[in-house]
Amino acid sequence: MDNYNPVLFKDRIEAGQKLGWQLKKLNLKNPLILAIPSGGIPVGIEVAKILKCPFDLVIVRKIQFPWTTEAGFGAIAADGTLYLGSAARELPQEVIKTQTKKAAEEAKHREKEFLKRRKKIDISGKTVVLIDDGLAAGSTMLVAVSSIRKRNPAKIIIAVPTASGAAVALLEKEVDQLVALYKHPAGFPFAVASSYQNWHDLTDEEVKNYLKDVFRTGHTKIYDQSGGGFNQKE
Repeated sequence: MDNYNPVLFKDRIEAGQKLGWQLKKLNLKNPLILAIPSGGIPVGIEVAKILKCPFDLVIVRKIQFPWTTEAGFGAIAADGTLYLGSAARELPQEVIKTQTKKAAEEAKHREKEFLKRRKKIDISGKTVVLIDDGLAAGSTMLVAVSSIRKRNPAKIIIAVPTASGAAVALLEKEVDQLVALYKHPAGFPFAVASSYQNWHDLTDEEVKNYLKDVFRTGHTKIYDQSGGGFNQKE
């Protein structure tokens, strides 16, 4: 068998719902969902609705190779937290510097576009659940963990619908718990998109629409920005 990529979820919404019900079984104390844009946002929103807990973002960008947007050699958070993988050792310093600067600028741009001037939620003492739509190499999530740890959470949990075995091995020792609905077996090619029937890279406008629905009032499911989480409104 040359490949092993079962379709597991209709879309990110369904994946988020399944992940949310799995996390609900854990009876997490004082949870807070932090989603990684872009793909982690629809997943994280569904999880927050089920857990009825606060939702926010952690902005991280993959540092891409200059010749492809599909792969990277590290990641950087909007606060400057940086991780360079082993592949960076094979690259000229000028390439590393240029691509890292580009990713940092993109992270800052996303922070401005998606968070606007909204004050970040205080995460100290909370059980932070970091959400993405999947883990391939794991470098983006690793940077998210390092960035969030600086803000003194009580616990850090990674929760994703699907993950490669390599990413799980990299990340599970870095956090209090890692929850993946599906862990891809080692030895087979893996792509997050292959786990979804309907999957595409979300545009900035799509992300803004998701966040508008979350944070505006008068909606069916309203996020209480005072920290109360999601509440059902008739």
